[in-house]
Amino acid sequence: MFLSRYFTILYRIGILSNGFGSRRTTAQKIFLPDTKGLFILPNLPVLHPDWVYRLFSFIMPPLIFATFPMKPFAENIPHSLRGNCCDEALPPHTVDCPECGCRADVPRLDSGEAAFCPRCGHKLFRVGRHPFSAPPAYAAASLILMAFAYGMTYIEVGIPGAASVLSLPEMMRLMVFQDYGFLAEVMFVLTFGAPVLFLLLCLYVYAALIRKQAYPALRLATRVMVRLRQAMMVDVFFVSTLVAYIKLSSVAEVRFGPAFYLMFALSVMLIRTSVSVPQHWVYFQIGRLTGDNAVQTASEGKTCCSRCLYFRDSAESPCGVCGAELYRRRPKSLSISSAFLTAAVILYFPANILPIMISSNPAATEVNTILNGIAYMWDEGDRLIAAVIFSASILVPVLKIAAMSVLIASARFALPTGAKKLSHLYRITEAVGRWSMIDIFVIIILMCSFHTYAARVIPGSAAVYFCLVVILTMLSAYYFDPRLLWDKRASDGIAFNETEKHD
Repeated sequence: MFLSRYFTILYRIGILSNGFGSRRTTAQKIFLPDTKGLFILPNLPVLHPDWVYRLFSFIMPPLIFATFPMKPFAENIPHSLRGNCCDEALPPHTVDCPECGCRADVPRLDSGEAAFCPRCGHKLFRVGRHPFSAPPAYAAASLILMAFAYGMTYIEVGIPGAASVLSLPEMMRLMVFQDYGFLAEVMFVLTFGAPVLFLLLCLYVYAALIRKQAYPALRLATRVMVRLRQAMMVDVFFVSTLVAYIKLSSVAEVRFGPAFYLMFALSVMLIRTSVSVPQHWVYFQIGRLTGDNAVQTASEGKTCCSRCLYFRDSAESPCGVCGAELYRRRPKSLSISSAFLTAAVILYFPANILPIMISSNPAATEVNTILNGIAYMWDEGDRLIAAVIFSASILVPVLKIAAMSVLIASARFALPTGAKKLSHLYRITEAVGRWSMIDIFVIIILMCSFHTYAARVIPGSAAVYFCLVVILTMLSAYYFDPRLLWDKRASDGIAFNETEKHD
């Protein structure tokens, strides 16, 4: 009843009527104030008011299914397309915390409940409010937003004698055209490739769960989907645009296109999709589809997988539940993490010494390093943006390198402080590392905005080094096994008998 009224309202106000929008194909004459020029911008997409209405007509129905309980209109949904409420719970079982190694007895978890490690406080897993319907709904809405965001104008930049009308695909094309394919690949993977693949895999996995059919390669799809979470940086790119805007607005006329506002909505939806996918719960449901019992009793000859958190026979490799490598502690974790960290430290020096951005015009050429750029913006009065870039480009990498050095030394030698505090340090280090990509994205936006003879910005060699520093520090944190910090502490066996409800 609710949905029928909803679509009736949409139809009456014209959202579902014929036609989708309009696009002007003739050249548009746009006068940009204070630039002393008239620019001809051909074939600009125009955001017709109907586009906004119809965009929300696509997005809102999936979100309604994700936000509101399914019971009021469950009778109108085919049984094969909806999960049974009794299938949503996780049975009682035992797990080992992937961060401290504490063995915890988890009771039955119903919808809306989460389990936390009693020793380090790490969230072990959670069963969402609507675990069958919410993730695919958010994923569908995110794909719709992404289709619109990549098909519309993102930003318009005008200076005397030149103008740039940029969409996100146009930015990548400009970088490839100027022989900066590496940066184009970084932008493509982090802002388009990884998010699209994550969303498609999410829809694939949940289609199998909802229809109760064991699709091919479900475990592989789930494992890849989960590991793509850290590679999605649409939110970082959006914040980078705000940082670049402050720099651009001082020398040019800047206007945001409709894709900019859609990127904000897309960032929120991608985060919501990512946090709504309960990895532990998904693997349990896949086991039910394939007839494999994921839940096994913890015993002397079994090892808890650090990915899916289910016990399997120690001789079994890979894990029979998720397909990941099965080990009690990650093999050569400290050596691999130290190697990536050492490489990051070595590359960090040329990243700060060499030019990161070269700007030129017919009158002069300016070469900037990271520190020179921060000092220039501070002297010009842009202290907020200088502080943001200093934090993302200098403070975060240095603190992350220092934090990883402390963690590796603490796991290899005596602990300088409590293991619980070190576990918190590891979580913070792992979470903030991706935000160092702000500086790279700012350079990409500036380069695409100024690519003519009148004004030109090109990335220096330090941009590649800095990008590699960010990637290497993220890999160092990824391969570090935080359970090594607790190995000299108390042994496993702390009982666990609490759950926490969430809205």
